[in-house]
Amino acid sequence: MIKGIRTRATASLSLLTAVAATLALSGCAEVDTTSPADARNHPAPQAAGKGGAKGTSKAAVASGHPDCREEKCVALTFDAGPSANTPRLLDILKDEKVPATFFLLGKKHITKHPDLVRRIADEGHEVANHTWSHGILTDLKDDEVREEISRVQRSVEKLTGTEPTLMRPPQGRTDENITKICEDLGVSQVLWSVTAKDYRTTDSALIKKRVLEQTDRDGIILLHDIYKGTVPAVPGIIKALKKKGYTFVTVPDLLAPGAPEPGKIYRP
Repeated sequence: MIKGIRTRATASLSLLTAVAATLALSGCAEVDTTSPADARNHPAPQAAGKGGAKGTSKAAVASGHPDCREEKCVALTFDAGPSANTPRLLDILKDEKVPATFFLLGKKHITKHPDLVRRIADEGHEVANHTWSHGILTDLKDDEVREEISRVQRSVEKLTGTEPTLMRPPQGRTDENITKICEDLGVSQVLWSVTAKDYRTTDSALIKKRVLEQTDRDGIILLHDIYKGTVPAVPGIIKALKKKGYTFVTVPDLLAPGAPEPGKIYRP
């Protein structure tokens, strides 16, 4: 009997360990997150201006942009580019009239493809930060974290004239300390709700299947335009989700009329 109890206890401990590891990898262990719906429904308080008192933001959704309070929105996001695959991806997005959010790497990506960074911005996509060298931020010293983020900020501003407001921590690994640094640097963090695990397969049909199975309203889809099977899967993903009534938006439009707040972590 005691042996059976010990076996069950060991199994339970193993399960808890596995769950904890999964949560850490998804970026949601020990951190508070804000959903797109909460961002839309509870905009940040306005700072006091010439009129005097502070108050709730009355900001409206920008003219010509979808209102995700009314429409069934989803955000398509791409990590770790730009790469040699990005021009084809941009052609697809342009043909389908779909905006996306690109979380760009600095070393060997922004530095190698500066013209693509400009093109991404010029074609109306959101240019965001995925750190300089994909270092796991929770494993780094504070000054190293700041440099990983700030170096991309400076590089993107030099190329496009605008610093990113969004940052995705590599592997989704973040904590309260990273959040404080992000607040100081003026960037919010964006996690995800849909992953095709395209870093493990070149099967475009499987990538499409995984995305469609997981996507729901306010979904943030994580893909990588650096992998061979990903870009060929994108047309099918877009067509299938449009057929289901989804509207594609950038991450900031997903939060509107709220706006990304520095330090906050957004996840559906």
